[in-house]
Amino acid sequence: MKRVRVVFAFGLILGLLAGVVFTSAFDIGVRAQDATPATDVSQSATAEKTAVEVVEQVAPAVVTVINEQTSQGVFGDSGEAQPVGSGTGFIIDDQGHVVTNWHVVQGGEQFLVVFLNGEERNATLVGSDEVSDLAVVKIDGDIPGTVPLGDSDALKPGQPVLAIGSPLGAFTNTVTQGIVSATNRDFPGDTGGSTQYSNLIQHDAAINPGNSGGPLFNMSGEVVGVNTLGIPSNTVARITEALINEGSVTYPFFGISYRSLSPQLAAQEGISVDYGAYVLEVSEGAPAEAAGIEVDDIVLSIAGQNIDAQNTFSEILFSHQPGETVDVVILRGDEQQTVQLTLANREGNV
Repeated sequence: MKRVRVVFAFGLILGLLAGVVFTSAFDIGVRAQDATPATDVSQSATAEKTAVEVVEQVAPAVVTVINEQTSQGVFGDSGEAQPVGSGTGFIIDDQGHVVTNWHVVQGGEQFLVVFLNGEERNATLVGSDEVSDLAVVKIDGDIPGTVPLGDSDALKPGQPVLAIGSPLGAFTNTVTQGIVSATNRDFPGDTGGSTQYSNLIQHDAAINPGNSGGPLFNMSGEVVGVNTLGIPSNTVARITEALINEGSVTYPFFGISYRSLSPQLAAQEGISVDYGAYVLEVSEGAPAEAAGIEVDDIVLSIAGQNIDAQNTFSEILFSHQPGETVDVVILRGDEQQTVQLTLANREGNV
């Protein structure tokens, strides 16, 4: 069996990383205005709309999120928190919960949310999760609108999508349009020691610094992903529920870095199975090592659930809890083997 080559398109990586940069340019001279009446944008419509109709429906619920930290001067702290970065977010319920990226709120001491009409509202951090790069902040008082989460598993390549964000923190509610280029993409990392982003949505709607945490909409006005990495909405639903209810997310620890197989990659590499997690590295002392899993093994299933086009390694893994002992089917050479693996605990909250 050949060692799978980890190949990523240079342009794709640049495009993904572009929006992960914090921006410090934000017009802090915006004056607060009276809040606009709440717009009911939470109804999940099945009928597709025009781009203009979608934007009109969802725009009130898309906000700018500002990260404020105490500045360090020559003589120490200035005593006042100053904007150090900004991103985008969207309101998901009438309790005022706003979803954004973890890296948008990282290190923040205070947070502001800016509505479409320019009104600023203080926000509190509910919880953040570095593993998924998601966070939730909360605003009090009347809200201008909410948006529903759609089913990201239903996305198809070629499907039109809209991204809305705040480039540079100043150009609020900038709309870009594109199509879904692919689904179930992986981003470099591993599930053992560093971050692995998997099952991502690749699309060609323009994303700029400041779009981080912003919503990706289908043409029914449902959020199907979070930019810039294209985090699928089904993942967003699971993570935000845990953050709102528990304040953190607990992950099971398997202990490998891997490359997701596809039929194309399997054919290219001469591998006899179409789907699985090709093991690139086994973390020392990890559950995978204890179970006897080795480099070049291919993980085919966990607890009887096969890894395939609809079910990724990470999705199956994260459906289990730390402490569970699961049967893991692997392919070693041309022989399938079943090993027992006891999942450890990995805290995703930072």
